[in-house]
Amino acid sequence: MAQITVDHQAALPCALVWATTWEDEANAEIAPRIGLPRLPVVNWPEPSLEDERQDRRFGLHWKTRPLVTWSAGRPFAWVDDEITDADRDRVTAHHNGRALLHRVESFRGLAEEDFAVLDQWLRALQA
Repeated sequence: MAQITVDHQAALPCALVWATTWEDEANAEIAPRIGLPRLPVVNWPEPSLEDERQDRRFGLHWKTRPLVTWSAGRPFAWVDDEITDADRDRVTAHHNGRALLHRVESFRGLAEEDFAVLDQWLRALQA
């Protein structure tokens, strides 16, 4: 497996945003270790009990609903190790823009082929 560098991330034609439970701590703890600059952060709202109940019933990841809201109809790519078909279905039904939900296995992390998928999807947006 090839070594993934910050150059792979910097070459993507998009704005990177942390969408992690680490929130701004990702800028302090993770970014310097992998060579990323300080990035904007998605702040997670406290879900309502009804939202939590629906998310469990439909098998949604707890990030799905807030990411759709945060993106506000803009195209977005979400890379995570817990994305399911239920999340893809929810985004398709409730997001007006284009979206790529790309699952990456946590034991493997981002690999060169993942960056190729992201790059191809992002460049197709620009076409």
